[in-house]
Amino acid sequence: MPKPAKGNEVAVPVLDGEDPWTQDELDEVREDLVFDVQRMERAIRTAERGLERLFDDGTEGAGRDPADVGSTNFERDQEMSLVQNARDMLDQAQNALRRLDSGQYGWCEVCGEPIGKDRLIAFPRATLCMACKQREERR
Repeated sequence: MPKPAKGNEVAVPVLDGEDPWTQDELDEVREDLVFDVQRMERAIRTAERGLERLFDDGTEGAGRDPADVGSTNFERDQEMSLVQNARDMLDQAQNALRRLDSGQYGWCEVCGEPIGKDRLIAFPRATLCMACKQREERR
């Protein structure tokens, strides 16, 4: 579990054989997460505007070609999927920032072991170590 920082030491865990986190590396992770939050918020706003247009167009009506109705329904479903995906990614990035601020960043939410620096650099929103993630995906 989290250990308090000593002096200027950064209290984000690493796996055996990994170099400790530097403040510059953590600052870069934070910047990436903040950028992701802003990007996802923009993506959600854009997709929601697209959904509004699709709903305003309606899906049925006198004289509408069934193929057009089907196409509109397909587009609406795609937009709804994009909005949900962006919301999920936004939640993940916000959660990672909260964990970073609270000293929980880098610890697996399931087993409590370090996630690993290399994994977090590749995927800063990770909340599970590789072993727990692999178990989750097998289910």
